[in-house]
Amino acid sequence: MPQRSKMHLVAYMRTNSTASYAGGWRHPSAPLDDVWSPERYQYLARLLEGACFDAGFFADNLGLPDLYKGRIDDYIGRGGQASLLDPMIALPIMAAATSRLGLGATLSTTFNEPYHLARSLGSLDLVSGGRAAWNVVTSTMDCEAQNFGLAAMPDKATRYARGDDVLEACTRLWDSWEEGALVMDRESGVFADPARIHPANHAGPHVSTRGPLGIPRSPQGRPVLMQAGSSPRGREFAARWAELVFASPATREAGIAFRADLHERLGRAGRRPEDCKVLVSLSLVLGETEAIARDRAAYLDSLVAPELVLASNSSLMGIDLDAKLRAEAAGEEALAEVGNQGVQGTLDRMTQTVAARKQSFAETVRRPRDLFTGTAAGIADVMEDWFTSGACDGFVLPPTVYPQTFEDVARLLVPELQKRGLFRREYAGRTLRENLANPG
Repeated sequence: MPQRSKMHLVAYMRTNSTASYAGGWRHPSAPLDDVWSPERYQYLARLLEGACFDAGFFADNLGLPDLYKGRIDDYIGRGGQASLLDPMIALPIMAAATSRLGLGATLSTTFNEPYHLARSLGSLDLVSGGRAAWNVVTSTMDCEAQNFGLAAMPDKATRYARGDDVLEACTRLWDSWEEGALVMDRESGVFADPARIHPANHAGPHVSTRGPLGIPRSPQGRPVLMQAGSSPRGREFAARWAELVFASPATREAGIAFRADLHERLGRAGRRPEDCKVLVSLSLVLGETEAIARDRAAYLDSLVAPELVLASNSSLMGIDLDAKLRAEAAGEEALAEVGNQGVQGTLDRMTQTVAARKQSFAETVRRPRDLFTGTAAGIADVMEDWFTSGACDGFVLPPTVYPQTFEDVARLLVPELQKRGLFRREYAGRTLRENLANPG
């Protein structure tokens, strides 16, 4: 009898007391003062590894969103998802506390140079023993561009073209040290073999770097590449580079269509479907009973600040929703597309939600992301349905309340998935890439 395939789980993390659900930071169980404590990240890493997660990655941005009403007040003032610590500081702390958990950083190709990216990520792969991942982003917000001396974000086509160029340069830098180039033989006096260390000599349309890289080849050769672009250009980028893709479809059918489209693009790029896992975002509230889960979700809903929801969705969609909703109320045309700053996946999810629920755009953008609420068995039913129907290869799980969500997943949900044969009981490999290839 053939072995049943198993899903992948990745944790969405932030270096912040806020979680991914507007108002989650106000929950009495959410710690507010440990963001700068190494113990916070050690505890999180051990919790995720104990639950056999493939990886955890830190979302990040390089500015405070100010699209909503043209100011930062409602976003940061009400607890939006800002990074209060550079995630590259937290990841080595987590690496030291674990031996199997994959560790991902979000880093921009628009505002970082290839040498810096290759060196930082290669170093993380070295100290973690081959567990590093890079969530490749091209950035989206003008406030980020203005922090790096630009008046506004370059257009999306330019950002992705630079992204391709940066990845080509990083690949050459990672490959500039062959396997075995670092000798460190005391007796012979040979520290490294120069014949196995080569220049990168990359000269592209956007970036150039001579190389070779100043650090040796890491255990994985290069970090696992993650990506979340949903636009046609973003999907082409993913088909060329990504090993993990994150999507946020509002319905199972939309997930099936997204994954099928990506598989087609992978084929055109000369890659196999199994070369790139598609993970969908799932925000959940677990309870020992349905009633407990509903009560927890209702309490979370009572903590939501409506202005924070609009400010958050404004930053994701690249549009000032305050101005947009006032214009709609005056009878102007509804939103047709995201702005240059927007995230296509967010617009897709909003559009799918409008159609599925037959509700207005205004109603949709005023609500925080839907919560899947129920017992471990009920949530596992949903996950199994999406997984076995071909909508995804696994899930990205953000915390609605930190760290309670991850504690509940480890205590309640993972054992249920394991009982069904849908999730590993132990890691099959030592590196992240090995565990992605073999989910156990």
